[in-house]
Parts: sequence; C-alpha cells; structure tokens
Amino acid sequence: MDPTYHRFTELFQQLGLAADTQSIREFLVRHSPLPPSIRLENAPFWTQAQSSLLRDELLLDADWAEVVDQLNAALRGAEGK
Repeated sequence: MDPTYHRFTELFQQLGLAADTQSIREFLVRHSPLPPSIRLENAPFWTQAQSSLLRDELLLDADWAEVVDQLNAALRGAEGK
C-alpha cells in the first residue's frame, strides 16, 4: 500500500471545520494549549464524531495519523518551538 500524505487543511475538512489558513490559525489559538493530561481525541471542543475520527485514525495508524499527530503538537504549543 502506498503511503498517502495529508495536509492540515484536509484534516480540518475531514473534521467538518473551516480549512482556510486563517480559520486553522484561529482554531489553534482558541484551543491552545491543550493540557498534557487530556488526550487529543478527548478534548472538550470536539463533537463525538470528530473525537471518534481522531481516535480511529490514531489507533489504526492510518494515513491520517501523521497529520493528527501534527495537530496534537500544534494544540499543545509545540508548533514553532
């Protein structure tokens, strides 16, 4: 199976969120930093469907897992440090 690279914008689209650069930036600012004690998929700002998508992609180590990991790092303030 060929690995597929997904972009942040595509992940936001999969999550049903606005996927333009400004909206992504605002989302990250609004929800950061996510405390270390909260798993990404359990963050209170996700809907049940969004949480399930994130959990499944990580558990299955699916094509989306890498970009989900990037989202996790960005929400914890690791982006740009």
